[in-house]
Amino acid sequence: MFDKVIFHIDVNSAYLSWEAVYRLQHVGGHVDLREQVCAVGGDAAMRHGIILAKSLPAKRFGIHTGESILEARQKCPQLMIVPPNYGLYEQSSAAFMNILKEYSPEVEQYSIDEAFMDMTGTRGLWGPPRMAAERIRQEISGRLGFTVNVGVSSNKLLAKMASDFKKPDRVHTLFPEEIPEKMWPLPVADLFFVGRATAKKLHTMGIFTIGELARQDPELIKYHLKKHGEVIWAFANGMDVSPVLPEPPANKGYGNSTTIAFDVTDAGTARLVLLSLAEMVAARLRSDGVCAGVVSVTVKYDDLKSVSHQRTLPEGTNITSELFGHAGRLFDELWDGRPIRHLGIHTGRISRASGVRQISFADPVDYEKLGRLDAMVDAVRDRYGRDAMMRASFARREKVRSGSRGDGPASGMYGKPGNGAAKIQNLEHMAGGVSREKWTVDYTKVPVE
Repeated sequence: MFDKVIFHIDVNSAYLSWEAVYRLQHVGGHVDLREQVCAVGGDAAMRHGIILAKSLPAKRFGIHTGESILEARQKCPQLMIVPPNYGLYEQSSAAFMNILKEYSPEVEQYSIDEAFMDMTGTRGLWGPPRMAAERIRQEISGRLGFTVNVGVSSNKLLAKMASDFKKPDRVHTLFPEEIPEKMWPLPVADLFFVGRATAKKLHTMGIFTIGELARQDPELIKYHLKKHGEVIWAFANGMDVSPVLPEPPANKGYGNSTTIAFDVTDAGTARLVLLSLAEMVAARLRSDGVCAGVVSVTVKYDDLKSVSHQRTLPEGTNITSELFGHAGRLFDELWDGRPIRHLGIHTGRISRASGVRQISFADPVDYEKLGRLDAMVDAVRDRYGRDAMMRASFARREKVRSGSRGDGPASGMYGKPGNGAAKIQNLEHMAGGVSREKWTVDYTKVPVE
């Protein structure tokens, strides 16, 4: 019986590293962004202005992922911001995962830039665990040009903790016998699954290090933190039995949300945003062959306060118009008239789509016809791109975008140019997730040094 060997591989400053390598190898760049005071950030004008990744020199100024570009520039006025390029990130991630699969068939992609590997029983192929980890680290650097940290242990929790030790481009081990020396002295906030709120509660209990948590009575931790307390106490003691899962588990819910580039103050525009979200969520449900039995809507106001409401549906659905109808009714119940900054649609109670639906004589809607219509739209978009077919309300928006005078049906819904039309043109007909402007970068318009 082989002892379990688990690796956790994490790309160092992934988005920035991938951008740096691409510029150096494909766009004629001569400056390595990883060595500059630099960060990847969204478009502040579109209200996506947060730091997505930062270089080590930028980190020394106290800049951290998730803060606003404004906050980051207050710390470091000379900070260089480069735009995100999610198309590049997907390609880089796929190349990264392909290398890992050359070393083990048991690879679980944990996120776009990190993965777990079950390396149990591979000693005869790749040598002892640390030697194999060093080989993987060097091969990724040599073939793809970016660096990774590799954590090595006997379970996923300890491997992930190890990969977070000193960066970049390192291999670290954290086997059970190393826990007292390497993990217990760390701040309790460094423990996986301990967020800010949990860390604050633990601090009020006099618990400041992972070791102090590990040595506490588990019943006391459970009393204060319920089930979550049991989990983090086990983690503090290095206990984790979760397996590496090469196949991702089925989604328990589908959702999309979007931060709107302007404050929405009228129901018509809000409904357009909800329609664009329903288009995306329903298409994802149909793609996976599932239906949703619960739908919820979230509204975030201009003061960043959020409210949400949900309902259980009489029948599971993946029909766009039906999902939008339920979302619209939930929105009407929620909205109090304040300016809206962010909208979201989320679904739950997911089940396999059976193709069978209970007929009600009280409901005149032909759901079978709507399902066929959605299937036809999906087929066209799959073949020609998602912009190949859109609803008329968004097609009219395109006229405003291209300079329409605003007369005709569009003017009543959107107003004439100069009267809100410029804002409406920023709405996508399929919204949510990564916005369109983040998928590609036109390097002819971006300074590359």
